[in-house]
Amino acid sequence: MATTPRPRTSTRDPEDVGRRLAAWLGAWLPGARVTGIRVPSSNGMSSETLLFDIEHPDTPVRACALRLAADPDAYTVFPVYDMARQYRVMRLVAEHTDIPVPRARWLEEDPAPLGAPFFVMDRVAGRVPPDVMPYTYEGNWLHAATDGERARLQEGTLSVLARLHGQFPAREAEFLRAEGEGSPLRRHVEAQRKYYAWVVDGLPRSPLIEAAFDWLDVHWPKDEGPSVLTWGDARIGNIIYDGFTPAAVLDWEMAACGPRELDLGWLVYLHRFFQDLTVSFGQPGLPDFLRRDDIERRYAELTGHIPRAMEFHTLYAALRHAVVMLRIAHRQLRFGEAEPPDDPDALILHRDSLAAMVAGAYWT
Repeated sequence: MATTPRPRTSTRDPEDVGRRLAAWLGAWLPGARVTGIRVPSSNGMSSETLLFDIEHPDTPVRACALRLAADPDAYTVFPVYDMARQYRVMRLVAEHTDIPVPRARWLEEDPAPLGAPFFVMDRVAGRVPPDVMPYTYEGNWLHAATDGERARLQEGTLSVLARLHGQFPAREAEFLRAEGEGSPLRRHVEAQRKYYAWVVDGLPRSPLIEAAFDWLDVHWPKDEGPSVLTWGDARIGNIIYDGFTPAAVLDWEMAACGPRELDLGWLVYLHRFFQDLTVSFGQPGLPDFLRRDDIERRYAELTGHIPRAMEFHTLYAALRHAVVMLRIAHRQLRFGEAEPPDDPDALILHRDSLAAMVAGAYWT
């Protein structure tokens, strides 16, 4: 990982985007200037973010962030980018909860101004646990923190999930149910099957991913539990922290109606993904941070809801992540950043941990 370049995410020119953004903004704030345009180092793999400032005497906001739907020429991670849906979720979360969400200011659904739909939100100051290199590696602020400081960050993060699941009216999340028949969890899994079929269309299929889907069918929870609004991409890399306290919860594109454990399983596994990777490179990582048993216990204390079927949900999180990683690997092949392997499962960076889960050997 130390020598592998970050996969290509865009073919766009930030300066050109900035000029077009300034022209678009002029319709909202005549005479406004856009300055300080830059791409954050933590820019995501699925959509693009630009940071900029507005200069105008009557602007309601000066420090802004723009979330732009994925560049269609960059072999997108997901087949559809519904920016209006994400914008709506953020505004509803701000309306119904005390979760710190950046204020979503303007939505543009017409792709003409910037080449794709986008929205503009307030920019929040703070710091984000890094993905590259992962925060589990030495040499970043979270790894260098004390055990007590990391415990505060973990507590604040779990509080975000507990409050989101408890405060947001379940009925308001109904529009996020995936299409199809059955419970919200059934629909959610079927949507992932369709996504996987899209990822491998015309390409070699993944025996491991398909075995994991089969495992889900065999081990389906007897009691799925109530459905709530789930954040979807519930991980610390999507939170801006003020010190060790959450200041802004970002990236709502995967928000869904489903069991609370969708978020809990994702939180547990996405940390384990980085932790396992770090250990494989000879570093100890952060073995006492975001532990599954601690998360389950503390979430139950905060909410009164005892997490259920967590082996199912952590495997499901690893499976979903594997499909995303497979798509990203195919994009690297597309742009000549890697060579195609003989085994399609070799494109899944965490294949060993997912295989261990399917074999029932991961949590032992």
